[in-house]
Amino acid sequence: MRNLRRATSVSAWTSAIAVALAVSAAPAWAASDNPFVTLAGTWGGSGTARFDDGKTESLRCKGYYTNNGNPHNLGLSIRCANASAKLELRANLVDTNGAVSGSWEERTYNQSGTVQGRATASRMTLAISGGITGTMTVSISGGTHSVTVASSGPSFKGVHISMSR
Repeated sequence: MRNLRRATSVSAWTSAIAVALAVSAAPAWAASDNPFVTLAGTWGGSGTARFDDGKTESLRCKGYYTNNGNPHNLGLSIRCANASAKLELRANLVDTNGAVSGSWEERTYNQSGTVQGRATASRMTLAISGGITGTMTVSISGGTHSVTVASSGPSFKGVHISMSR
C-alpha cells in the first residue's frame, strides 16, 4: 500500500512539475514584451515540491525552449530529477493577444493536459487541467523566472522552482 501511495504521489508530483515548467515560459501580449523570445535557449534551475504530509523534496531541472522565429509560439523540453524520480516534459504553447493556451505531456509517467490563462510581460496566472488540476503563478524578471503551483491533488500540494541561464 505504501508503494502504491508513493507511486501515485510521484506521478502527481512529476505531472505538476512538468506543467509548471512548461508554462513558465508563456507569452505576453505584444511581441516586443513576449517572454517567448527572451526565454528561447537553455535554462537550469532548482526548487522544492511540497506534499500533504509536510514533506518536501529538492529538484534539479534543465529546460530547452524554442520558438523557431515565431514570438507567439513556444515549444519546450524539460527534464527534472531528484533522488527518487525523473520526468520528461514536452509542451507547445500559443499566445493570442495575451490569452495563453496550450498542451503538455509528461512522458515518464504518461500524463497530459491543457493550460489556459492570461499573461503580461512579467506575470502570468494560469489554470492547469488534465493529469492534475490546479493554479499556477509565473513571475518573469530579466534572466530568471520562477514558477509556483498549487494543486488539490491527493498527496501533492505544490511546487516552487527558480530557473536561470
